[in-house]
Amino acid sequence: MASLEEVVIKSLAGDKGLYMPERIPVLDRRTIRSLKDQSFHEIADHVAQAFFGEDMEPDALSAIVQDTLSFDTPVVQVDDSIYSLELFHGPTLAFKDVGARFMARMLEYFIRKKGIRREVNVLVATSGDTGSAVANGFLGIPAIRVFVLYPKGKVSPIQECQFTTLGQNISALEVDGTFDDCQALVKTAFADEDLNRRLQLTSANSINVARFLPQAFYYFHAYAQLDRAGKADRLTVCVPSGNFGNITAGLFARRMGLPIRHFIAANNRNDVFLEYLQTGVYTPRPSVATLANAMDVGNPSNFARILDLYGHNHAAIAKDISGYRYTDGQIGDTLREVCHTRHYLLDPHGACGYQALVDRALQPGETGVFLETAHPAKFKETVDRITGVPVEIPSKLQAFMQGEKQSIPLGKDFEGFKRFLLALED
Repeated sequence: MASLEEVVIKSLAGDKGLYMPERIPVLDRRTIRSLKDQSFHEIADHVAQAFFGEDMEPDALSAIVQDTLSFDTPVVQVDDSIYSLELFHGPTLAFKDVGARFMARMLEYFIRKKGIRREVNVLVATSGDTGSAVANGFLGIPAIRVFVLYPKGKVSPIQECQFTTLGQNISALEVDGTFDDCQALVKTAFADEDLNRRLQLTSANSINVARFLPQAFYYFHAYAQLDRAGKADRLTVCVPSGNFGNITAGLFARRMGLPIRHFIAANNRNDVFLEYLQTGVYTPRPSVATLANAMDVGNPSNFARILDLYGHNHAAIAKDISGYRYTDGQIGDTLREVCHTRHYLLDPHGACGYQALVDRALQPGETGVFLETAHPAKFKETVDRITGVPVEIPSKLQAFMQGEKQSIPLGKDFEGFKRFLLALED
């Protein structure tokens, strides 16, 4: 068993597996019913104290929550029974802002508490929004360097500028490969004893407990908003899924007592999880590029956590989670139709989430919520072309676009990556 401090600083366990909580706290029904009367801050603090309160001073943890949540995540009605949980109101306009900033503040807290003197190197692989959220969450924190590994030519231009223009303690590494290659470099780095002996390494991907667990806040807040409207009794939540950290956080929320009846994992062409649901066999494979690039993951790390959560029981997983798969053509059709008939602008990932709820065919009295994970302006070229409706670029994104790209080209071989990291010692 490891302490929270060790888990946050090291990211991966000694056997190179993923950490899981020893137990998942359960909130009583009265607490769940009272959520509708609480603010997002109050809800998040309650959940955070349940998860992490035994390992941190309550006041310090509350301060991290307060610092993390400088924005709201509203539920917006799109269809008669379908709602969007808008998770793109943070600093980089993506759902990962909460988890990234929460982890940054928690890591900073433990570095100070432990008195770590050497620099901590954060390695993070991104298929889109993770890099920008982590880079901005950790920007300017003393004694921490961040290395964002991203696949060359496979993230949107606006996503790229959000982590390649920052400088300071943020380095962008442009890998000649796929997201899976980037993720493999990070995982191999943690497994390399020589590298870990010489450098203090950690990760800010959802393999880190402090990155993915705070995403449970969203689900409690969504439930509270729907409960106020009398729409939370029969709830299905659809999560556009890539590395499966977000839906795993939702499953944790359910285990904590949140009455979500069913989950849907919406995939693009990278559908290894859907295949598992249908066959019981998990066959990871190289990812392929799609319009919903943040979901271009062929071997999702958090699948291991889902298996552990359900005791490797395929039937139980398939009972609680459905899967749907969408091609680029289908994603485009949904973007266009929802824009012109529902007057709601989706991004390509949210389009998968919305369409899966439509295809699920909700019954009378059921409510569906899909997670709209990023602002459509982050995919402006794609959304403009498909819908014919120009997306207005928010001022937050315009500020990033003024910066000069600073990236370091890198091959996908580990030895080259290792040499680059070790050169930092010189």
